[in-house]
Amino acid sequence: MTESASEPILSRAAIAGHPLHPMLIHFPVAALLGLVGTDAAYIVTSDPFWSRAGLWLAGVGAAGGWFASIAGLIDLLSVQRIRRLVTAWVHALIAVMMLSIASLNWSLRWGKDAGAAIDPWGAAMTLFTAGFIGIAAYLGGRLVYEKAVAVDTDA
Repeated sequence: MTESASEPILSRAAIAGHPLHPMLIHFPVAALLGLVGTDAAYIVTSDPFWSRAGLWLAGVGAAGGWFASIAGLIDLLSVQRIRRLVTAWVHALIAVMMLSIASLNWSLRWGKDAGAAIDPWGAAMTLFTAGFIGIAAYLGGRLVYEKAVAVDTDA
């Protein structure tokens, strides 16, 4: 039997029925996508402000992403109907790869001249991270809109 949007799959990591993962993921995604802009601005201007801003965005994005992933992992491992969805496993795998690259990117910038870490390796990792975010977001959208994961259709 295939899951359909008419049969919602409720989140176990939720507060008052509101799933935590979709609530927590927006800020890390915004930080890591903002990192594309700060890296580009640093490469164009060589202004150290942009490398410092990028250091903070990379750290907030990586740490916030790992924190948000805990709620997603709770749902993946504790809700049998989610565990049966290949899309959920691929979403999780892509997210772990993305967060690993983002964490490495942040660690290369920490405690050094953050600008030196940007060109070329930091910028490349930033672009890979942004690409993985796009893939993970697409898969997360499929989970919500096609499989009704963490959607209460009775409300």
